[in-house]
Amino acid sequence: MSSTNISASSQWSISEVLKRPVPGRVPFSVEFMPPRDDAAENRLYRAAEVFHDLGASFVSVTYGAGGSTRERTARVARRLSRQPLTTLVHLTLVDHTVEELEEILRGYAELGLTNLLALRGDPPGDPLGEWITSEGGMSYALELIQMIKNSPEFSHFDIGIASFPEGHYRAGSLENDTRYTLAKLRAGAEYSITQMFFDVEDFLRLRDRLVAADPVHGAKPLIPGLMPITSLRSVRRQVELSGSTLPRALEEKLLRAANGDEEANRDEIRKVGIETTSEMAERLIAEGVPDLHFMTLNFTRATQEVLHNLGMAPAWGAEHGHDAVR
Repeated sequence: MSSTNISASSQWSISEVLKRPVPGRVPFSVEFMPPRDDAAENRLYRAAEVFHDLGASFVSVTYGAGGSTRERTARVARRLSRQPLTTLVHLTLVDHTVEELEEILRGYAELGLTNLLALRGDPPGDPLGEWITSEGGMSYALELIQMIKNSPEFSHFDIGIASFPEGHYRAGSLENDTRYTLAKLRAGAEYSITQMFFDVEDFLRLRDRLVAADPVHGAKPLIPGLMPITSLRSVRRQVELSGSTLPRALEEKLLRAANGDEEANRDEIRKVGIETTSEMAERLIAEGVPDLHFMTLNFTRATQEVLHNLGMAPAWGAEHGHDAVR
């Protein structure tokens, strides 16, 4: 038996994790970004300890454009998987040939990393810019999924994809977006994690579209991606990078909290952001979502505060004594 096959059994698949009972109201998971330096990497590991203690169902590690964080992504993901935390590693097509993608997949498998989020990725330098396929590479995440599923060497990978409550900005229409998402699910993806959104109705309508178009594949787990808002500057930047939108009513609420001075009133802005995410999560739980996936930016406090509001975590802060978690 090859080392790849031996490693493949070392982690639960996300598909299995989502079916397992949890002590809380609903499973939750978190997203980490590859840190830029050693100090940031150590902070990430401290955050991972917190989420391990809080019972995260899985953690994901993003992938820098063109493999710019390739080595650090793999190193971080391997350490998280030994935490142990069920670990989902992202992979994009940007600036990679097919041979390079195969090499990366072999490397992941050898490390025991067999949960994969298959993404096309955004053009480096300008996420909303024109997509250019690399010479010898692939143009769509669907091709990556098909390659993995058609190769006995990689067939053990459990694959997830991204989905878009507001529709992907390149799709042209919600109908096209639904068709593209379903093509990936039919090709072998087992679930999807949404891009961040701030209107629960957008998520619910995406779920409705997928199920209406394909009652079998469209009913695969749809995991909402939530980013607790902690500053106006940060959320505006994230919205700009992702192509999503910030609802006008929410933006006005945040602006009222800022009261003309974002720095002086950052605690009030943060309070509105945490309350908003908590309210969204409450409704999503009531709607029966399989998991809540928090985009943490490698911090713990905001996510833990939301979880506490949901009755799923202790309070944050030294003032809470033994109830505090780091």
